Amino acid sequence: MSTIHAFTFGDPEPVLAGQIMDNLGVWLLDNGRYYQTPVPLRGLARLLRANAYHGPILEFKVNMVMRGFQTSPALTRRAMHAAVTDYAVFANAYFQKVHNFYGEVIGLRHLPAINMRRMSEADRYCLLSSTGQVVPFEPGEVVHLKNYDVSQEVYGLPAYLGAVQSMLLNEDATLFRRRYYLNGAHMGYIFYASAAGLAQEDSDRIRTAIQGAKGIGNFRNMYLHIPNGREKDVQILPVGDFSTKDDLEKIKNISRDDIIAAHRIPPAMASIIPTNTAGFGDITKTDAIYAKNEVQPVREILLEVNDHLPPGFRVGFAQEDAAQAGN
Repeated sequence: MSTIHAFTFGDPEPVLAGQIMDNLGVWLLDNGRYYQTPVPLRGLARLLRANAYHGPILEFKVNMVMRGFQTSPALTRRAMHAAVTDYAVFANAYFQKVHNFYGEVIGLRHLPAINMRRMSEADRYCLLSSTGQVVPFEPGEVVHLKNYDVSQEVYGLPAYLGAVQSMLLNEDATLFRRRYYLNGAHMGYIFYASAAGLAQEDSDRIRTAIQGAKGIGNFRNMYLHIPNGREKDVQILPVGDFSTKDDLEKIKNISRDDIIAAHRIPPAMASIIPTNTAGFGDITKTDAIYAKNEVQPVREILLEVNDHLPPGFRVGFAQEDAAQAGN
């Protein structure tokens, strides 16, 4: 009795592998010491590498906010840049107050938002270390900057969460095309042989040849000869095809547009190549309007750190940059 052999090739793995969607929408939880975040922050961090648009757009928005930043003895540019990045990705930014010998605040130290949690006590935070330990801070020692979320008031929540599915779809479309090229059998067919003259050892050699067509050199041809063979003794039966350019291009473009819309960034500033001859208009005017409507409100939230600093240690942004944005 003959035996049918079936096998599949391994596939490239997506960045998130569905992990962020497992917990997306979880309500605020209290484990007795600190509040859990509404969404898994490590999933949001991994999402930065899911496609070619989301991560670079957030980096661009951080650079726009940091343009014209004026440092002070209390807060370095590097610390503010890290905090702005946290705010762009997680909608939360944290600083630790630095005191002098007299107990006066003389500086702010950036704290990584991905490991920060609000404790059960009012105005108290803790840091989750890499070893799993909880490092608590004193009441009022941490400055927490966040946007407003209508479902809870403990943490901020990014506005781009509505485009998570489009971000993952964009990644899946790319991985699907990669599977098409990396799979030596070129996804989507069944090699069917019904010839009576095909011995078991011949079947084994054919299977080995198909398996060996994976990776480099996977476009090699295969020679097969069956003595006294009949028509349709060997057939290639396609089961699916995603090789056409239009299917991939439509999915990539639609998901890309969703990502850009979620970030509220003009296409010209997202490095999108225009498909029309007119282009995207005057980039200078686009930059000014974007700075006025999107960048300036974020700066106003970040400048709340000055409420915790003495007058001589406050930070700001260059006035000429703000004036240009208002034109």
